[in-house]
Amino acid sequence: MTHDQNGPVSGERRLLSRRAVLTTMGAVPVAAAATTLLGATGASAAPATVNLSAQRQTIKGYGAMAHAAWIGDLTAAQRETAFGTGEGRLGFSILRIPVGESSADFGRDLATAKRAAELGVTVFASPWNPPASMIETFTRGSQTNAKRLRYSSYAAYAQHLNDFTTYMRNNGVPLYSISVQNEPDYAHDWTWWTSAEMVRFLRENAGSISTRVMAPESFQYIKSVSDPILNDPTALANVDIIGAHLYGTSYSNFPYPLFKQKGAGKELWMTEVYYPNSNTNSGDAWPEALDVGEHIHRAMVDAEFQAYVWWYLRRSYGPMREDGQVSKRGAMMAHFARFVRPGYTRIDATANPASNVYVSAYRGGNTVVIVAVNKNTSSVSQQFSLSGTTASGSVSNWLTDASRTVAPQSALTMSNGSLTVTLPARSIMTFVTSVNGTPPP
Repeated sequence: MTHDQNGPVSGERRLLSRRAVLTTMGAVPVAAAATTLLGATGASAAPATVNLSAQRQTIKGYGAMAHAAWIGDLTAAQRETAFGTGEGRLGFSILRIPVGESSADFGRDLATAKRAAELGVTVFASPWNPPASMIETFTRGSQTNAKRLRYSSYAAYAQHLNDFTTYMRNNGVPLYSISVQNEPDYAHDWTWWTSAEMVRFLRENAGSISTRVMAPESFQYIKSVSDPILNDPTALANVDIIGAHLYGTSYSNFPYPLFKQKGAGKELWMTEVYYPNSNTNSGDAWPEALDVGEHIHRAMVDAEFQAYVWWYLRRSYGPMREDGQVSKRGAMMAHFARFVRPGYTRIDATANPASNVYVSAYRGGNTVVIVAVNKNTSSVSQQFSLSGTTASGSVSNWLTDASRTVAPQSALTMSNGSLTVTLPARSIMTFVTSVNGTPPP
């Protein structure tokens, strides 16, 4: 939500003053800070069963936003750190960029987007404003100069989105999708859309857009913004991805039953957040960063999102520090992004085998990835049992805690489909193993 053409500092300060808005809109803090955790629950947790054949959503990837106009572009080295999958890299497989408001702005993020595309990264784009010639102002509550797209410009706006898509494609960046509007329901500094306006544009104009269409990117995953799309067959037919942001969204509001009911054939992406909801703390604040690990877990397991996209890729509170190094918050993302690759499928696992322990599992062919977050103040002995296999063999694993950052550990051994590990206090671990001999589901 820190979207300010006057620069990031003024925007971020103003955003902090707006956080009170969240409480007036029914938001509940998503989690207590890690510093308020209960003590350890004991030496052992209940076994976590991983069901190799119980498939859930297909993962599209993990990533973040680049916005050269507001905070400067990534350097060549930072692009490799962002999108590479080796040690010390983030492993991001998704890049979000802004749609320029005029053709003169189209190339601002091209260098980073082009390198990302060369590395096989999925690139998508979100607009903050249409071209100025298409905008009219109106009064919205106390906001006297609110902006909206004139209805007479809907067709021209669709062409504008096509023009940007064509420009990127012609310059080596085939956009996977383009959004209709970034946060149409929180547009104090950009363009407002009502749900009815969004549905009308989707019905009448989105069909002419030459790449996948994303909507509505509500700032808080407010279902009344996306429900009308799901409930309108014509609008829904012209949408490929339901996109949402998670600023202040309570975990109880992560599931989306209507999407499960009516979203067949559509994708569900989380396209912007920073978490915890403070941009004043360092991305290396510990154990606060563990909250990000739980947040990603909840987004994958409770919400069943297929993508998890951070706000600014490089920022003091983001996954990459200003010096280009991976932060502790970035480590939380890397524990998923480097190992849970696009096309993998989340599979059922015991999500909460002990208090403050969170487990999710993923499968790509015969590769199985388990991510475990332990927010307790003491270590936990955790057994993982892979149902449907008697596989034995080596288990690669990586650890982040107060002193280590996605650090490779000595290989473990799985025996007869079972693995017991010690999860250190306040840590996240990723385990990667093979179930060769077991046919993929």
